Amino acid sequence: MSWVSNILVSVSRDDRATVALFNAWLRTEAPRREGVPGLGVGFLNDLTSDPDNAWGGPKQPECDVWGGALNHADLDALLATFAQLPWRIPAATQLLLMDQEESYFRLWMIRDGALRQYAPSPPADDSAW
Repeated sequence: MSWVSNILVSVSRDDRATVALFNAWLRTEAPRREGVPGLGVGFLNDLTSDPDNAWGGPKQPECDVWGGALNHADLDALLATFAQLPWRIPAATQLLLMDQEESYFRLWMIRDGALRQYAPSPPADDSAW
């Protein structure tokens, strides 16, 4: 059985190398959810560099975005690692995260040296699940 977490990352072009560090960590060192043995939860693909990307419209994207569907990811560890990476332009760094059985992304950004969530918490009545 799997547990999928959808993730999108957008950063300044100056931070492409830092995304590569994060991606290597996801592949080989990222811990899995409690009770799931092993390390590594998946990887990110660059969604915007290839001229044959799947974005709509007559123009090429003017942003750098990576996406992945991670399996059994320990999201607390993922957020902590993301926050501690050596981002050159942390204010432009965005992480969108949607865990399994959720129906919307939560946006995380680095502000004043800390990773902060900029989307609401889940609704009390479970209407968005």
